[in-house]
Amino acid sequence: MFSEFIGRVLARAAEIARHHSGRVSAMVKAGDQNQVVTAADLEVGKQIIAAIQAAYPEHAILDEEAGALDAVSDGTGAVFTWVVDPIDGTSNFAAGVPTYAIMLGLLRDNVPYAGGLALPAFGEIYVAERGHGAFLADYRLKVRDEPSLASVLVAYGLDGAADAPERTRLECAVLAEIALRARNVRISNSAFDVAMLLKGGYGAVLNQRTRIWDNVAQHVLVEEAGGLYTSFFGEPLDYSRPLTRGETTYSYCAAPPMLHAAVQRVIAAQR
Repeated sequence: MFSEFIGRVLARAAEIARHHSGRVSAMVKAGDQNQVVTAADLEVGKQIIAAIQAAYPEHAILDEEAGALDAVSDGTGAVFTWVVDPIDGTSNFAAGVPTYAIMLGLLRDNVPYAGGLALPAFGEIYVAERGHGAFLADYRLKVRDEPSLASVLVAYGLDGAADAPERTRLECAVLAEIALRARNVRISNSAFDVAMLLKGGYGAVLNQRTRIWDNVAQHVLVEEAGGLYTSFFGEPLDYSRPLTRGETTYSYCAAPPMLHAAVQRVIAAQR
Protein backbone atom coordinates (compact mmCIF):
# COMPACT_ATOMS: atom_id res chain seq x y z
CA MET A 1 0.00 0.00 0.00
CA PHE A 2 1.10 3.56 -0.70
CA SER A 3 0.27 4.56 2.87
CA GLU A 4 2.94 2.21 4.24
CA PHE A 5 5.55 3.77 1.94
CA ILE A 6 4.41 7.26 2.94
CA GLY A 7 4.72 6.40 6.62
CA ARG A 8 8.29 5.13 6.20
CA VAL A 9 9.38 8.15 4.16
CA LEU A 10 7.84 10.61 6.61
CA ALA A 11 9.50 8.89 9.57
CA ARG A 12 12.92 9.44 8.01
CA ALA A 13 12.04 13.01 7.00
CA ALA A 14 10.94 13.76 10.57
CA GLU A 15 14.33 12.62 11.87
CA ILE A 16 16.05 15.09 9.54
CA ALA A 17 13.75 17.92 10.62
CA ARG A 18 14.32 17.21 14.31
CA HIS A 19 18.09 17.21 13.72
CA HIS A 20 17.87 20.70 12.21
CA SER A 21 15.40 22.05 14.75
CA GLY A 22 16.84 25.04 16.59
CA ARG A 23 19.91 25.09 14.35
CA VAL A 24 18.67 26.81 11.22
CA SER A 25 18.19 30.32 9.95
CA ALA A 26 15.50 31.24 7.46
CA MET A 27 15.82 33.00 4.13
CA VAL A 28 12.86 34.97 2.79
CA LYS A 29 11.76 33.91 -0.68
CA ALA A 30 11.90 36.58 -3.36
CA GLY A 31 8.61 38.41 -3.81
CA ASP A 32 6.80 37.13 -0.70
CA GLN A 33 7.77 38.15 2.83
CA ASN A 34 5.53 35.42 4.28
CA GLN A 35 7.40 32.59 2.54
CA VAL A 36 10.70 31.41 3.97
CA VAL A 37 13.03 28.48 3.32
CA THR A 38 15.66 26.77 5.47
CA ALA A 39 18.36 24.15 4.96
CA ALA A 40 15.94 21.63 6.47
CA ASP A 41 13.38 22.25 3.69
CA LEU A 42 16.02 21.45 1.09
CA GLU A 43 17.43 18.37 2.83
CA VAL A 44 14.02 16.91 3.64
CA GLY A 45 12.84 17.53 0.08
CA LYS A 46 15.89 15.79 -1.41
CA GLN A 47 15.39 12.78 0.86
CA ILE A 48 11.71 12.42 -0.07
CA ILE A 49 12.36 12.88 -3.79
CA ALA A 50 15.12 10.26 -3.75
CA ALA A 51 12.86 7.78 -1.96
CA ILE A 52 10.04 8.29 -4.47
CA GLN A 53 12.33 8.02 -7.47
CA ALA A 54 13.84 4.79 -6.14
CA ALA A 55 10.45 3.18 -5.41
CA TYR A 56 8.33 4.67 -8.20
CA PRO A 57 10.57 5.91 -11.04
CA GLU A 58 7.61 6.21 -13.42
CA HIS A 59 5.77 8.70 -11.15
CA ALA A 60 5.91 12.49 -11.47
CA ILE A 61 6.84 14.71 -8.52
CA LEU A 62 6.02 18.29 -7.54
CA ASP A 63 8.13 19.58 -4.65
CA GLU A 64 7.70 23.05 -3.15
CA GLU A 65 11.41 23.82 -3.39
CA ALA A 66 12.64 21.60 -6.26
CA GLY A 67 9.67 22.25 -8.54
CA ALA A 68 8.21 19.84 -11.12
CA LEU A 69 9.97 16.58 -11.93
CA ASP A 70 8.14 14.76 -14.72
CA ALA A 71 9.20 11.14 -15.10
CA VAL A 72 7.06 10.59 -18.22
CA SER A 73 9.18 11.11 -21.32
CA ASP A 74 6.38 11.12 -23.91
CA GLY A 75 4.80 14.28 -22.49
CA THR A 76 1.37 12.74 -21.91
CA GLY A 77 1.61 13.11 -18.14
CA ALA A 78 1.84 10.58 -15.35
CA VAL A 79 -1.10 8.76 -13.80
CA PHE A 80 0.51 9.30 -10.40
CA THR A 81 1.95 12.59 -9.15
CA TRP A 82 3.56 13.01 -5.73
CA VAL A 83 3.17 16.44 -4.13
CA VAL A 84 5.75 17.30 -1.47
CA ASP A 85 5.83 19.99 1.21
CA PRO A 86 9.19 19.41 2.93
CA ILE A 87 8.46 21.74 5.86
CA ASP A 88 4.93 23.09 6.23
CA GLY A 89 4.96 26.05 8.60
CA THR A 90 8.58 26.93 7.91
CA SER A 91 8.23 30.24 9.74
CA ASN A 92 7.19 28.29 12.84
CA PHE A 93 10.05 25.82 12.40
CA ALA A 94 12.66 28.55 11.91
CA ALA A 95 11.45 30.37 15.03
CA GLY A 96 11.67 27.23 17.16
CA VAL A 97 7.89 26.83 17.36
CA PRO A 98 6.91 23.12 17.32
CA THR A 99 3.75 23.49 15.21
CA TYR A 100 5.29 22.59 11.86
CA ALA A 101 4.77 19.54 9.67
CA ILE A 102 6.01 17.54 6.70
CA MET A 103 3.45 16.56 4.05
CA LEU A 104 3.51 14.00 1.26
CA GLY A 105 0.48 13.54 -0.97
CA LEU A 106 -0.24 11.36 -4.00
CA LEU A 107 -2.58 12.24 -6.86
CA ARG A 108 -3.99 9.47 -9.01
CA ASP A 109 -5.49 10.85 -12.22
CA ASN A 110 -5.54 14.29 -10.54
CA VAL A 111 -7.51 13.08 -7.50
CA PRO A 112 -6.00 12.85 -3.99
CA TYR A 113 -5.41 9.13 -3.51
CA ALA A 114 -3.00 8.78 -0.59
CA GLY A 115 -1.20 11.09 1.77
CA GLY A 116 0.43 11.65 5.07
CA LEU A 117 1.69 14.31 7.41
CA ALA A 118 4.32 14.14 10.09
CA LEU A 119 4.51 16.32 13.19
CA PRO A 120 8.21 15.81 14.01
CA ALA A 121 8.15 17.75 17.29
CA PHE A 122 5.32 15.53 18.58
CA GLY A 123 6.51 12.21 17.14
CA GLU A 124 3.27 11.70 15.21
CA ILE A 125 2.67 10.46 11.66
CA TYR A 126 -0.78 10.47 10.06
CA VAL A 127 -1.43 8.42 6.90
CA ALA A 128 -4.39 7.71 4.66
CA GLU A 129 -5.20 5.91 1.43
CA ARG A 130 -8.40 6.14 -0.56
CA GLY A 131 -10.88 3.54 0.64
CA HIS A 132 -8.70 2.35 3.53
CA GLY A 133 -9.22 5.04 6.17
CA ALA A 134 -6.94 7.49 7.96
CA PHE A 135 -4.65 6.39 10.79
CA LEU A 136 -2.36 7.69 13.52
CA ALA A 137 -0.23 4.61 14.23
CA ASP A 138 -2.86 1.85 14.73
CA TYR A 139 -5.62 4.26 15.71
CA ARG A 140 -8.25 4.85 13.03
CA LEU A 141 -9.07 8.56 12.86
CA LYS A 142 -12.58 9.96 12.79
CA VAL A 143 -13.45 13.65 12.74
CA ARG A 144 -15.91 14.77 15.43
CA ASP A 145 -19.07 16.32 14.05
CA GLU A 146 -21.23 18.79 15.95
CA PRO A 147 -24.41 20.66 14.98
CA SER A 148 -23.09 24.05 16.12
CA LEU A 149 -19.88 26.04 15.80
CA ALA A 150 -20.40 27.29 19.34
CA SER A 151 -19.19 23.97 20.74
CA VAL A 152 -15.92 23.69 18.80
CA LEU A 153 -12.56 25.34 18.20
CA VAL A 154 -11.94 26.56 14.65
CA ALA A 155 -8.46 26.98 13.18
CA TYR A 156 -7.87 29.70 10.61
CA GLY A 157 -4.60 30.10 8.72
CA LEU A 158 -3.74 33.71 7.90
CA ASP A 159 -0.78 35.44 6.26
CA GLY A 160 -0.93 39.20 5.90
CA ALA A 161 -0.65 40.38 2.28
CA ALA A 162 1.62 43.41 2.41
CA ASP A 163 1.02 44.07 -1.28
CA ALA A 164 -2.76 43.92 -0.85
CA PRO A 165 -3.62 45.18 2.66
CA GLU A 166 -7.33 45.60 1.89
CA ARG A 167 -7.57 41.90 1.04
CA THR A 168 -6.15 41.03 4.45
CA ARG A 169 -8.61 43.38 6.18
CA LEU A 170 -11.54 41.77 4.34
CA GLU A 171 -10.29 38.33 5.29
CA CYS A 172 -10.09 39.39 8.94
CA ALA A 173 -13.71 40.53 8.75
CA VAL A 174 -14.74 37.00 7.77
CA LEU A 175 -12.53 35.59 10.52
CA ALA A 176 -14.24 37.88 13.03
CA GLU A 177 -17.67 36.49 12.11
CA ILE A 178 -16.40 32.92 12.50
CA ALA A 179 -14.79 33.80 15.85
CA LEU A 180 -18.05 35.28 17.11
CA ARG A 181 -19.87 32.02 16.40
CA ALA A 182 -17.24 29.44 17.37
CA ARG A 183 -16.13 28.54 20.87
CA ASN A 184 -12.76 30.07 19.96
CA VAL A 185 -10.25 30.42 17.14
CA ARG A 186 -6.77 28.93 16.96
CA ILE A 187 -3.99 29.75 14.48
CA SER A 188 -0.82 27.78 13.79
CA ASN A 189 -1.06 28.31 10.01
CA SER A 190 0.32 24.82 9.39
CA ALA A 191 -0.85 21.24 8.95
CA PHE A 192 -0.74 20.93 12.74
CA ASP A 193 -4.27 22.37 12.66
CA VAL A 194 -5.48 19.61 10.33
CA ALA A 195 -3.91 17.02 12.62
CA MET A 196 -5.98 18.46 15.47
CA LEU A 197 -9.09 18.21 13.28
CA LEU A 198 -8.30 14.56 12.53
CA LYS A 199 -8.01 13.80 16.25
CA GLY A 200 -11.26 15.59 17.07
CA GLY A 201 -9.74 18.52 18.90
CA TYR A 202 -10.78 21.10 16.30
CA GLY A 203 -14.11 21.35 14.50
CA ALA A 204 -12.96 23.07 11.31
CA VAL A 205 -9.81 24.35 9.61
CA LEU A 206 -9.78 27.13 7.00
CA ASN A 207 -7.26 28.99 4.90
CA GLN A 208 -7.78 31.33 1.96
CA ARG A 209 -4.25 31.41 0.52
CA THR A 210 -2.32 28.17 0.11
CA ARG A 211 -0.53 26.19 -2.61
CA ILE A 212 -1.17 22.72 -4.02
CA TRP A 213 1.43 21.11 -1.71
CA ASP A 214 -0.51 22.45 1.27
CA ASN A 215 -3.60 20.54 0.19
CA VAL A 216 -3.17 17.13 -1.44
CA ALA A 217 -2.09 15.17 1.64
CA GLN A 218 -4.55 17.00 3.89
CA HIS A 219 -7.38 16.43 1.43
CA VAL A 220 -7.26 12.64 1.47
CA LEU A 221 -6.58 12.50 5.21
CA VAL A 222 -9.66 14.58 6.02
CA GLU A 223 -11.96 12.71 3.63
CA GLU A 224 -10.79 9.31 4.84
CA ALA A 225 -11.49 10.46 8.40
CA GLY A 226 -15.08 11.27 7.44
CA GLY A 227 -14.76 15.00 6.78
CA LEU A 228 -15.34 17.30 3.83
CA TYR A 229 -12.48 19.11 2.10
CA THR A 230 -13.45 21.87 -0.31
CA SER A 231 -12.35 25.35 -1.29
CA PHE A 232 -12.95 28.11 1.28
CA PHE A 233 -16.28 28.77 -0.48
CA GLY A 234 -17.40 25.14 -0.58
CA GLU A 235 -16.37 24.35 -4.16
CA PRO A 236 -14.43 21.31 -5.41
CA LEU A 237 -10.66 21.72 -5.67
CA ASP A 238 -9.04 21.34 -9.10
CA TYR A 239 -5.75 19.43 -9.17
CA SER A 240 -5.64 18.90 -12.94
CA ARG A 241 -2.23 19.34 -14.62
CA PRO A 242 -0.59 19.36 -11.18
CA LEU A 243 2.96 19.96 -12.40
CA THR A 244 1.84 23.38 -13.66
CA ARG A 245 0.09 24.33 -10.40
CA GLY A 246 3.06 25.58 -8.41
CA GLU A 247 1.89 29.19 -8.57
CA THR A 248 -1.85 28.49 -8.29
CA THR A 249 -3.51 29.89 -5.16
CA TYR A 250 -5.75 27.40 -3.38
CA SER A 251 -8.08 27.87 -0.45
CA TYR A 252 -9.66 25.21 1.72
CA CYS A 253 -12.40 24.52 4.22
CA ALA A 254 -11.99 21.24 6.08
CA ALA A 255 -14.61 20.04 8.55
CA PRO A 256 -17.08 17.27 9.39
CA PRO A 257 -20.32 17.56 7.34
CA MET A 258 -22.54 19.48 9.78
CA LEU A 259 -19.80 21.87 10.83
CA HIS A 260 -18.75 22.37 7.21
CA ALA A 261 -22.29 23.47 6.43
CA ALA A 262 -22.31 25.81 9.43
CA VAL A 263 -19.04 27.44 8.37
CA GLN A 264 -20.27 27.82 4.81
CA ARG A 265 -23.36 29.66 6.03
CA VAL A 266 -21.15 32.17 7.84
CA ILE A 267 -18.93 32.63 4.78
CA ALA A 268 -21.88 33.00 2.41
CA ALA A 269 -23.36 35.76 4.57
CA GLN A 270 -20.17 37.79 4.10
CA ARG A 271 -19.97 37.54 0.30
